[in-house]
Amino acid sequence: MTDSQGSRHIRVIHGPNLNMLGQRDPDIYGTLTLEGVNARISEKAQTLGLDVAFFQSNHEGDLIDMIHMAVGTTRGLLINPGGLTHTSVALADAMEAYPHPCIEVHLSNIYRREEFRRHSYVSPVVSGVICGFGLNSYLLALEALHGLILAEEGVTRPGGA
Repeated sequence: MTDSQGSRHIRVIHGPNLNMLGQRDPDIYGTLTLEGVNARISEKAQTLGLDVAFFQSNHEGDLIDMIHMAVGTTRGLLINPGGLTHTSVALADAMEAYPHPCIEVHLSNIYRREEFRRHSYVSPVVSGVICGFGLNSYLLALEALHGLILAEEGVTRPGGA
């Protein structure tokens, strides 16, 4: 929602095992911790005039509940569903019901990994997908989400984007 000062509230949702960033498979996911990722997202969000809150859970139902709670309180979502990307119809259903822009994010390029990781139940119901750029996946997704929020508000940016 937009408050009297024009703040745009968004939520970043991190799925299973993302609390292990910096420790788990650093060759794939990098050495930055989840706290470090969130700090960089916060910095970027501030420059864009976005108010960001973070949530991480290893439990599918908690992620679904958070998406439900975001309805009516946020203007957009960034979600890294982790392994649930490839398995959860229930998570996709919750995201499909979310009425504002939502972007799926992955640190690694899921299309260059194991065959089972190349299918996403989430992708068909989100505004877009950004993967394979490490931390920059989140920062690029934040830029894109900002643009989608502005478009919902009828605001055009220089260059028409």
